[in-house]
Amino acid sequence: MVHILGIKLNDGQRARFALTEFYGVGHHVAHRLCARFQIHDQAKVGELTPFQITSLASFLSSPQTAPPLPKYPLATRYYVPPPPSTPLQKLQADFREKKAERDAEKAKQAAKIGVQKLPQRDPLNNLKIESELKREIRENIMHHRSIGTWRGKRHGMGLPVRGQRTRTNAKTAKKLNHISRFS
Repeated sequence: MVHILGIKLNDGQRARFALTEFYGVGHHVAHRLCARFQIHDQAKVGELTPFQITSLASFLSSPQTAPPLPKYPLATRYYVPPPPSTPLQKLQADFREKKAERDAEKAKQAAKIGVQKLPQRDPLNNLKIESELKREIRENIMHHRSIGTWRGKRHGMGLPVRGQRTRTNAKTAKKLNHISRFS
């Protein structure tokens, strides 16, 4: 068993599906998390390295403070890799030089057509899970109740909120739609 933020993840379960144990992490977000931390789709939780587990735990505890993802350019079809004996400093210097040339060329093209480059945003930076997400939902419900909206009144009475019928089939809403739901 692997424990991440107080949640037990089964060793025999695939990591991609085990991550959905966290409240607020569905299949799509779990797939993005696996891609971010280079976890194979078929990898099981027991096969994860300690580095992957700690990096996953640190990211899930505070996604806003996580370092941005590195941006690596894709190789063209005609790329020939340098020989393995090439020193790392030379490779890095060549990379920086080519990147500066590409950036300058893109800036010229953008200036020519008058387009500003928008910063790329990481969709996982705004991830909220577990108690933080439950608190936000509870605050939204309390906000609707305090301003007296129809949705807030329906939450307060424990009735369906999104226009469903109440003559029959309202049992689930009567069980779930009350404010102590996330206490």
